[in-house]
Amino acid sequence: MSTVGRWVLHLDMDAFFAAVEQLTRPTLADRPVLVGGTGGRGVVAGASYQARAFGARSAMPMGQARRRCPHATVLPPRFALYKVISDEVMAVLREAAPVLEPISVDEAFLEPPALVGAGAAEVEEFCVALRAQVRARTGLPASVGAGSGKQVAKIASELAKPDGLRVVDPAVERAVLDPLPVRSLWGVGPVAEASLRRVGVETIGALAAMDPREVTGVLGTAVGTELHKLARGIDDRPVAPRGAAKQISAETTFEHDLTQMSAVLAEVGRMTAAAHRRLLLDGRAARTVTVKARNADFETHTRSETTAFASTDLAVLTAVAHRLARTAVPEGGVRLVGVSLSGLSDSPPPALFEAVPSETGWVATETPPETPVETPAAVAAENEHPEPGGEFGPRPGGRGTPRNPAEPYRAGDDLEHTEFGHGWVQGAGKGRVTVRFETRATGPGRARSFAVDDPDLAFADPVASWRLPAPAR
Repeated sequence: MSTVGRWVLHLDMDAFFAAVEQLTRPTLADRPVLVGGTGGRGVVAGASYQARAFGARSAMPMGQARRRCPHATVLPPRFALYKVISDEVMAVLREAAPVLEPISVDEAFLEPPALVGAGAAEVEEFCVALRAQVRARTGLPASVGAGSGKQVAKIASELAKPDGLRVVDPAVERAVLDPLPVRSLWGVGPVAEASLRRVGVETIGALAAMDPREVTGVLGTAVGTELHKLARGIDDRPVAPRGAAKQISAETTFEHDLTQMSAVLAEVGRMTAAAHRRLLLDGRAARTVTVKARNADFETHTRSETTAFASTDLAVLTAVAHRLARTAVPEGGVRLVGVSLSGLSDSPPPALFEAVPSETGWVATETPPETPVETPAAVAAENEHPEPGGEFGPRPGGRGTPRNPAEPYRAGDDLEHTEFGHGWVQGAGKGRVTVRFETRATGPGRARSFAVDDPDLAFADPVASWRLPAPAR
């Protein structure tokens, strides 16, 4: 077992992107919500639990998710808002523990010194207070798991969802872990799961009972040794802050080798979108794109391309990845493809000078600026919060293409009206825009329609839909 007296907590914000939309757009509370790209190649970035009940989930093509849940409200992501709320959550956790290990924008590990040697009842009391503090500061639910190590804490938080708490006392750890599917273990993906299933191992308990030599024979020495330890409850990995990543990558292994270039390119595009999502969440831009392809004989081929201009444009990065993939694909089919973005910059590239791919490599090109509603507030809002969501597939007239001055608003935009306050666009077209005026503070609001050139309308800061007004003095 893990170190005696150690308690690790894992906090996970439930259906984070969708929950933020439901909180700040109260009409959507308790309704199916899908967050992601709305174009033909859009991907779901987040799905509310009401949408998940119909089979929609994150990383699913948006078209498929909409077929499964046709009555869902589909919204583009608002990363500026998600980042602000994430920072608030992490601030709460840092108050509870001096060392924090964020895993993503919506989850983190912590090991509070106050819980060293504590009993399960005391840990539960601590976690109840922690969840209450997160809700008080953000308005959002969070699930928390606690256990003797990071693996057990992570599993416990999954068991606690949605909006729950699970403390796994070391005395009952085996009873909790053993019946769970082996896929519940951190690091077990589809390939490892299939390999274990072929030898009759489907649960964590069955994996823990295997001879170590048999495990390494099935999964390899490095992976097999580590997963066998985790299955037996041995997890002494420290909770430690993560340094800034030098690259951001995504890869996938296929159960059956891909033999058609069209299929390979589709997967390369999907991996580029996944890496791009993290790139934007980190507020960074990339100069180098690398594509990796591995064949059935485990021969790995890589191709890279670097530009003098860092980019955050999904279309640009995908075009480069596709070109590299055509030369990186080995003979005899592809069992794995991956895309990594490196040469990272903390500052986004200048808006008017983007690098674009050409037959001779990367070329700087001047991009015409978008044409928002011609008011100072509108221009300021557009510049401060560029339109998100491009990494989940193109939106018609989306980021990278000018907005039509005659139809400047799109579904999901945050707007401000001089009389009715903050609202969001429910629909627009034929010179009209329908705005529902509501925020976290106001509760459900009324929808009103306006001419798109109404001078009382302007783009608004998405964060204003979440922040509560300061208490009166």
